[in-house]
Amino acid sequence: MSDTFSLEIISSNRIFYSGQAKNIIFPAEDGLFSVMAHHENITMTVEVGEVRFQLPDDSWQDAVVSNGFVEVANNRVKMFVASCEKPEEIDIVRAQEAKERAQEQLRQKQSILEYHSSKASLSRAMARLKAANRRRG
Repeated sequence: MSDTFSLEIISSNRIFYSGQAKNIIFPAEDGLFSVMAHHENITMTVEVGEVRFQLPDDSWQDAVVSNGFVEVANNRVKMFVASCEKPEEIDIVRAQEAKERAQEQLRQKQSILEYHSSKASLSRAMARLKAANRRRG
């Protein structure tokens, strides 16, 4: 029995990855979730954060994703997210500015919708900064 599965990570503007993988670890509502070959069928949400996946050659790839969902069925994993980027693609200055903007918005009086939007922006900026700094540091 093969120890790999078909993996597709699809964002709104590109297919980030399409190929075989041994493992994928992604942020879910209750913490990190891992899928390996022949995992049971499941559909669940993906939270903002870092994704790691192991290629057949045992190397690991990292990415930062926004909210979305993942579908696991028949030894195939499809992840659909609004955005996905490699740590080296992240503009640290822009991410820092987005973090500061979101923090300022959270300090202001807002509607519930605006509050949740600001929280989401802050989460995304923090995840991007964490991944970019780890990559460069």
